[in-house]
Amino acid sequence: MDKRPLGNTGIDVAPLALGGNVFGWTADEKTSFDVLDAFVAGGFNLIDTANSYSRWVDGHHGGESETVIGRWVAKRGRHDDVVIATKVGSDMGLGRKCLRREHIVEQAEASLERLQVERIDLYQSHWDDPDTPLDETLEAYDQLIKQGKVRAIGASNLDARRLAEALGVSRDKSLPRYETLQPHYNLLVRDEFEGSLQQLCVRERLGVIPYFSLAAGFLTGKYRSEADFAKSARGPGIKKYLNARGAAVLAALETVAGRERAALAQVALAWLMAQPGITAPIASATSVAQLGELMGAARLTLDPESLRLLDASGK
Repeated sequence: MDKRPLGNTGIDVAPLALGGNVFGWTADEKTSFDVLDAFVAGGFNLIDTANSYSRWVDGHHGGESETVIGRWVAKRGRHDDVVIATKVGSDMGLGRKCLRREHIVEQAEASLERLQVERIDLYQSHWDDPDTPLDETLEAYDQLIKQGKVRAIGASNLDARRLAEALGVSRDKSLPRYETLQPHYNLLVRDEFEGSLQQLCVRERLGVIPYFSLAAGFLTGKYRSEADFAKSARGPGIKKYLNARGAAVLAALETVAGRERAALAQVALAWLMAQPGITAPIASATSVAQLGELMGAARLTLDPESLRLLDASGK
């Protein structure tokens, strides 16, 4: 499978990333291991998680996903064939999002222990922290990189202004720079990335790994009415897409899927993979069968007519 450069990290990745948010939540440990094994066997290598996954579940405190991935790494005895990306900066009990130096260093140690690795391949600022100077955050990452505990850094949920500011601080103070961005981006959510942010990422050659690539499952076509919300734990969050625009996007997906003899999810992911600057959209799976469908997107190349149809449906 052809791999793509992950920004300027020196790392090459397959064009689909596996979202680890479900591990230890809607996918138990055995299922998670099966999904991870199938992902690697399929020729893919980028696994995304965060220290905060899955704090939103009653009785969870964060770190559940990293712990499952770490047990998988320990069981197979290696992780040199996969790229493990995790994040820091979400509220882990402090009452706010935090990218202070001491918090980053402390959380990096905790993530390393849970993941059972000596180095985090890609360490990402999960959210912006406007109360912490950018140079303090980047100096913390610099320390971790020099100690061999982090290979490269990235950001998530930054707008164009803040990303440009961060890149400027890195350049002016000779500090590590964000080499990747993880934005919220899919056929239905486009204004958060398209435009100045996308242009900045392309110009600066950042690797872009969008999350919610399937709009929390809506773009798979399984949610057609509120009666479908019970199909998954994410169901109630789909209501905002049950409108004329959501219906138009699903109709376009169905047209292209019928033409390509592909699943709606495959078409939605293939559209993302074809967008300027995109390295690997993130998608999660709670079964090997579901993962197999998602991985099929990497084998699907959409023609210009299909891309135009999909593009127009989401605007």
